[in-house]
Amino acid sequence: MKIRPESEIPIFLQITQGLEDAILAGVYPEESQIPSITEFATTYKINPATALKGINLLVEAGIVYKKRGLGMFVATGAVEALRKKRKEQFYDTYVVAMLEEAERLQITPEELREMMERGWKK
Repeated sequence: MKIRPESEIPIFLQITQGLEDAILAGVYPEESQIPSITEFATTYKINPATALKGINLLVEAGIVYKKRGLGMFVATGAVEALRKKRKEQFYDTYVVAMLEEAERLQITPEELREMMERGWKK
């Protein structure tokens, strides 16, 4: 995970997204422990409150849970929940925009399918 202070994305959201990416990639399997707030703050040279804010978003979403005195762990079902969330974001961000542009260019559904198949082959 890399933190980019110059990014338009706030650091706490970069923490959230980086952890989501790591969970989806299997770096932190379900029921495994994630680094502590102190570890995040030390590793990325950020304020612990910033790290906590990012991780708390995952706690609120049910992706991560706290075990009192032990740390934070990836919840069972987190991978599927993240995939579902990311698929919706993918649709909203990319598919809708692509279809709007296809309509402006008068690309037919068949032409669009052919373009997508050509893209998959690359």
